[in-house]
Amino acid sequence: MLVQSELSLGTQGGTADPDKLTAQRPDAVVFNGYANQYARDRLTARTGERVRMWVLDARPNRSSAFHVVGGQFDTVYQEGAYRLRPDDPGDGGSQILSLAPGSGGFVELTFPEAGTYPFVSHLMSDAERGARGAFEVTDR
Repeated sequence: MLVQSELSLGTQGGTADPDKLTAQRPDAVVFNGYANQYARDRLTARTGERVRMWVLDARPNRSSAFHVVGGQFDTVYQEGAYRLRPDDPGDGGSQILSLAPGSGGFVELTFPEAGTYPFVSHLMSDAERGARGAFEVTDR
């Protein structure tokens, strides 16, 4: 489960900075409370293993676009409905899970090769503020 949120830091011991919230310029955009934590402590998977990631956009103002670089989602579940399933006759894939503020869903994929697969909020300014990480994929 990845909860994307943002930090608009105010004074020490205080609340969020209302000017930063209004300007939509947070100090950090994070997954599960910490900037860049999954870039340092990567999530792990094995080749061929089905991976499901629940993602919640807990931000107050901006949408999220969850993306795994080098991966392709064969399942997309968004706001209570499947948008893509592996048994769909069209045999399609998706690159992004788009979420409005306060919404959530999950995606599934398998990694075909060992390696490092970065994931980001595809709003690149958010990725630069900390909404990024990676999967470290090893052979079975």
